[in-house]
Amino acid sequence: MAPPFPMEKGLALPQDCRDFLHSLRMRSKYALFLAFVVVVFVFIEKENKIISRVSDKLKQIPQPLVDANGTDPALFLADNASLLSLSELDSAFTQLQGRLRNLSLQLGVEAAGEAGAEAEAEAGVGEEAPPSPPGAPPPRRHVLLMATTRTGSSFVGEFFNQQGNIFYLFEPLWHIERTVSFESGGASAAGSALVYRDVLKQLFLCDLYVLEHFISPLPEDHLTQFMFRRGSSRSLCEEPVCTPFVKKVFEKYHCKNRRCGPLNVTLAAEACRRKEHMALKAVRIRQLEFLQPLAEDPRLDLRVIQLVRDPRAVLASRMVAFAGKYEGWKKWLAEGQARLGEEEVQRLRGNCESIRLSAELGLRQPAWLRGRYMLVRYEDVARWPLRKAREMYRFAGIPLTAQVEDWIQRNTQAAQDGSGIYSTQKNSSEQFEKWRFSMPFKLAQVVQAACGPAMHLFGYRLARDAAALTNRSVSLLEERGTFWVT
Repeated sequence: MAPPFPMEKGLALPQDCRDFLHSLRMRSKYALFLAFVVVVFVFIEKENKIISRVSDKLKQIPQPLVDANGTDPALFLADNASLLSLSELDSAFTQLQGRLRNLSLQLGVEAAGEAGAEAEAEAGVGEEAPPSPPGAPPPRRHVLLMATTRTGSSFVGEFFNQQGNIFYLFEPLWHIERTVSFESGGASAAGSALVYRDVLKQLFLCDLYVLEHFISPLPEDHLTQFMFRRGSSRSLCEEPVCTPFVKKVFEKYHCKNRRCGPLNVTLAAEACRRKEHMALKAVRIRQLEFLQPLAEDPRLDLRVIQLVRDPRAVLASRMVAFAGKYEGWKKWLAEGQARLGEEEVQRLRGNCESIRLSAELGLRQPAWLRGRYMLVRYEDVARWPLRKAREMYRFAGIPLTAQVEDWIQRNTQAAQDGSGIYSTQKNSSEQFEKWRFSMPFKLAQVVQAACGPAMHLFGYRLARDAAALTNRSVSLLEERGTFWVT
C-alpha cells in the first residue's frame, strides 16, 4: 500500500496546511508539536490506529473561558467499565513523536526545535542536578497538590503558599486547558494528561517560560498581564518579582495585597530557582499513573498529595459555583422527572472512578510511588487543619514554619471573607457539612449510586433517607486515623 503522503523532495501539502504550519513556525516546541499532530492526523490517521488512541481531533485554537477555576473534561468509561490505560497511551505517544520528528525533517522546521533545545541547555533547563555535597541543605522537594474542582484545594494550597521558602503556583495548567482543545471522550482526556505532564515537569524545573506559549495574548519580552490568578501565589507578588506598578496597564489577575507591574516571567523563574522547594496545585490532572515519569526523574523529588472530598459535597458546591453547567440537573430537580440524563450521570460516575482508581494505585504503593504519595480527605483538614498541615509537611520532608501555623490559626476560626466561592478564610469545622442541609435527598441518592465505590474507599457513609442526611448527630464520615498517610 502506498504511503498516505510522499516522503521525498516533492512533498506537496494542501495550501491551508502550508499556511497553518508557516504561521506557527517560529513559536515554541509545544505549538510546533500540536501543529504536527494536526498534519499527522490529516495524512496518516487511516494508517495509524495508535494515534487515534491519543486523540481523535487535537488542535490548538483559542477557546472561550468556561469557568474561572476548572472544568471537568468529559471522562467516559470504556465498554469494559474501566478507564483507558495511560501506559498504552505512553507507548502510542512515543511512536507518534517519532513520526512527528520524521515529518519535521521533511518540512524543514527541525532547526527551530533544535534552537529551542540549545536555548534550554544554555539556561540550564533539562540538565540533571549535581549531587549535593556533604553538609548541604535538605534536597529540594517538588509537591503536587492533586485534586478536582470544589474539593477545598484552594484552601489546602494555602498551607504551602504561606511558607516563605516554597515557590507556589496556583493552577498554572489552566492556561493549557484554555489554549489546547481536546474533543470529548476518554482517549482525548487521557491525551490531554500527556500534555499536562510535559508542562508540569518543566514547571517543577522552574522553566516558567513554558507557560508563555499558552498565555493569550502572547507575552512580549517575557512580560504578561494575564497570568491566571497571579494574586493567589505569594511568590509572584513579592520582591523582586513584584516590579514597580505601571499606570494604565490593566492586569487581569493582579496581586491582592500590593500593586505590582506586569508579571516578568524571567524574574519569576529566577525566584523559583532561589526558593528551597516548589509546590503547585492542579485540578486538571485526573490519573495518577501518568505521573510515573516525573516520580522517576532524578532531577525531581516529587511528592503527590491527593485531596478528596465527599462527592455529594463536591456536586453541591459545583452547582453553585458553576451554575450554568448544571442547568440539566436543576431542571430535573425542579420538574421532578423520573430519570436524570444518562450523560450527566455517566460523567459523574467517570469522575468518581478516575479519582478512585488513582487513590487505589497510590495506596498500593508501587515501587515508583513508595514514599511519594499521600491521600487526604478535605473533611479531616477542615476538622483538624493544623494537625493535617503538620502531617502533610512531614510527608513532604519540609519543616513547617510558625508563619504557616499562624495563618492556619487565623484563617480557620473566622467567618468567611468577601472572596465568595474562592474564599480561603472560613470557620472550617463548621463549613464542611453545610451541604447536607441544602441538598435534596434524591440528588444525594444519584451521587451515592454513581460514586458508591469511591465513597466506600474514602470512608463516606451513605445517607439512607432524608432524615439521616440532615441529622447532625448522624455522622457521614468513617474515622480513618493515620491510614491516609502512606
